[in-house]
Amino acid sequence: MNPDTREKLMGVSVATLCSALYKRGLKNQTIQDVRPVRPKGRNMVGPAFTLRYMPAREDRNPMSVFRDPKHPQRHAIETCPEGSVLVMDSRKDPRAASAGDILITRLMVRGGAGVVTDGGFRDAMTIGELDIPAYHNRPSSPTNLTLHEAIDINVPIGCGDVAVFPGDIMVGDDDSVIVIPSEIAEEIADEAVEMTAYEDFVTERVKAGHTIIGLYPATDERNLALFAEWRRINGR
Repeated sequence: MNPDTREKLMGVSVATLCSALYKRGLKNQTIQDVRPVRPKGRNMVGPAFTLRYMPAREDRNPMSVFRDPKHPQRHAIETCPEGSVLVMDSRKDPRAASAGDILITRLMVRGGAGVVTDGGFRDAMTIGELDIPAYHNRPSSPTNLTLHEAIDINVPIGCGDVAVFPGDIMVGDDDSVIVIPSEIAEEIADEAVEMTAYEDFVTERVKAGHTIIGLYPATDERNLALFAEWRRINGR
């Protein structure tokens, strides 16, 4: 991933990115019903590396499958590239865990930028204490084998009703997670930085008692002149 693009995306909100993508006709990029295990106060940014689960069948999922070093769940943890976000398709079913604290710790130590599932995590409170950003639906203690069979790695998946393709750029903040198609990530990052600067200016004006009419959106040219001066003073 372009380091400059990563740096820009570290400083913008998912809400702002939603608006930038909406302008391009992309209305369904925010992963639904997924939230931080624990807010980190910083963004998660990185290309998607995916793991797909399918419904488990009892004869295929005894505990002994974890002895296989190529078991897709274990293999995903051990092969997710440094700086990438592991994104798991758990079919929006948090009744059994997508992973637990030991696997997420291993992902963190290997340099993973974050982890996202539309299911749940076991040992969620421990995962929340880790430095790696983690997003899920809710805590879930049963092992993944109870309901999920890890079946494929780094293929297109659905996560929280959003299509995720390997290499798509994942951005998470303390609210939610969004998926940016990789081919437009740079232009979206540039636009979001500009939008964030104006939104910060607007927030200052509103806190000072100014009306949003003509300010948000900027339909009054005088506000654009004030914004230009604000940018000069603040180095934005």
